[in-house]
Amino acid sequence: MYAIPDHDRYFMGIAMAVRERANCRGRRVGAVIVKDHRIVSTGYNGTPAGMANCLDGGCARCAQAAKSPGTGYDVCICVHAEQNAVLAAARFGISIDGASVYSTLRPCFDCTKQMLQAGIGSVYFLHDWAHPDPVWQTEYAGIQSRFREIRQIGMNDPREAWAQGRSVEGAGLFG
Repeated sequence: MYAIPDHDRYFMGIAMAVRERANCRGRRVGAVIVKDHRIVSTGYNGTPAGMANCLDGGCARCAQAAKSPGTGYDVCICVHAEQNAVLAAARFGISIDGASVYSTLRPCFDCTKQMLQAGIGSVYFLHDWAHPDPVWQTEYAGIQSRFREIRQIGMNDPREAWAQGRSVEGAGLFG
């Protein structure tokens, strides 16, 4: 007998499908914004619309990341999955005040600030992320505590190595 997934697994599964469109040399992330148990927006990480994709050399910072890992995010032109989901909702006039975000990666410092400012209430993530500088990790944890709820969803990710940038396997589930 088939078991219907609970809401967390259902929405995270959709975020995992959304990340298949991600075009980044590093991590591939998908995000889904949910309000009243309905998907209102999605996003994946990549360059802004109309620009060359990251994997096609569109982002100079990503192309040079191996030279200075963990630095240069201020000059990276890639837009994070959570940011793209928030921006898509704004572009189409969809209120996300009080909504939840399901992301395949714990949101970074910048995405956290933007989601709080947009009124996101809860965040659910698949893979954990910590700020690489222990001095800033405390500040990062403090700002994330402003969400009504933030927690990791425990479920299997058969494409984890690819999504975390540790594998150069093929185009994805659909390619």
